[in-house]
Amino acid sequence: MSTVTFPGLGLEFHLTREAFVIPGIDWPVYWYGIIIASGFLLAVLYCSRRAHEFGIKQDDIIDLLFFAVPLAIIGARLYYIVFYLDRYRTADGGWDFAAMVRIWDGGLAIYGGVIAAALTLLVFCKVRNIKFMAFADLGVFGLLIGQLVGRWGNFVNVECYGGPTDLPWRMGIYEMTEGGLQYMEVHPTFLYESLWNLLGLLLLWWVSRRWRKFDGQMFFSYFAWYGVGRAFIEGMRTDSLYFFHTPIRVSQVFGLITAAVAVVMLVVNLCFRRHGLDSLYVNQLRLKGEHKRTALVYLEGSAACLEWSRRQKEELSAGGSYIEEYALPAETPQEEAGELIATLRQREDLDQVLTHLGEEVREPEGETPAEPKEPALEPEETPAEEEPPQPADIREEGKPE
Repeated sequence: MSTVTFPGLGLEFHLTREAFVIPGIDWPVYWYGIIIASGFLLAVLYCSRRAHEFGIKQDDIIDLLFFAVPLAIIGARLYYIVFYLDRYRTADGGWDFAAMVRIWDGGLAIYGGVIAAALTLLVFCKVRNIKFMAFADLGVFGLLIGQLVGRWGNFVNVECYGGPTDLPWRMGIYEMTEGGLQYMEVHPTFLYESLWNLLGLLLLWWVSRRWRKFDGQMFFSYFAWYGVGRAFIEGMRTDSLYFFHTPIRVSQVFGLITAAVAVVMLVVNLCFRRHGLDSLYVNQLRLKGEHKRTALVYLEGSAACLEWSRRQKEELSAGGSYIEEYALPAETPQEEAGELIATLRQREDLDQVLTHLGEEVREPEGETPAEPKEPALEPEETPAEEEPPQPADIREEGKPE
């Protein structure tokens, strides 16, 4: 058990790495793994929820994970090993390969995982004929969620902290030294990075909803934001990876380089290139008709109909369908409602028309609605062709986000 305090805030925590032991096999389950798994699950749920906004199918996300997750873990481990080779040397100068495999002993570098995941996504998109930058724009939200949650696993393990400080939010820990346990008050760098990722997530969410102009904008924004923050925070840490016995911190260099490249790409694309609606992959799919278009017709003011429409919109949006919504007043005549439904079903751009009219208004039987009666005309007059009457109080909504 470890004791961690925040003396300036009056907080004290007694932490243990082990959450519980699986009975029967005596297999310990660690808090670090639970926290990482929770971050992963939240990331998948969030990305699945917003997949249709980027033209990505939820099934593609699940399929990608079968490849990206194990390869990202391998990439994170290899990145750590390459820049910490001395840790895995034996006394006779050989290599301790068993220690290299034991990832539960610690030693995963986030940038290695990001590189491996990006390369996996690139190959996956090539095979599935999906635009890489559109999928990457969605994926960086998962990265931010996983990182901001996962850093609390470092807190439970009492790792990823910085040098000494006397700031009000300083963290008190007991560190093993040559003379035994020594109390130190240090920068809680795990907290800094978690909060930085949270701010980045909120910023990218706002931009993606209101100001996304081109595929890759979120991808470059992630590397610009995270690279700058990581480079600054890495300078405080005491457990950094270094370039082969030099004082140069690997994550600082990588963060600054990727941030600089990302900023240049953002400036070029936002300031020197024009982007129309078809610049985004999701809009290209809609223009090509690869996304379905559905009309919903239901009674306004009916609780059952409103609940039905809410469920339909959630399911259709999750599947990437383009929705047109027609809410009819409860007093709408049967003929008007029938004419609207028949007109919608004749449209070639609609894949389906879903209705829920309750008992007040029913769709007339037969393929076409009854023709309205025409007023009597004088014998010498020729009746003029009239357009079918339109419902008076029908609202059309549902432009997709």
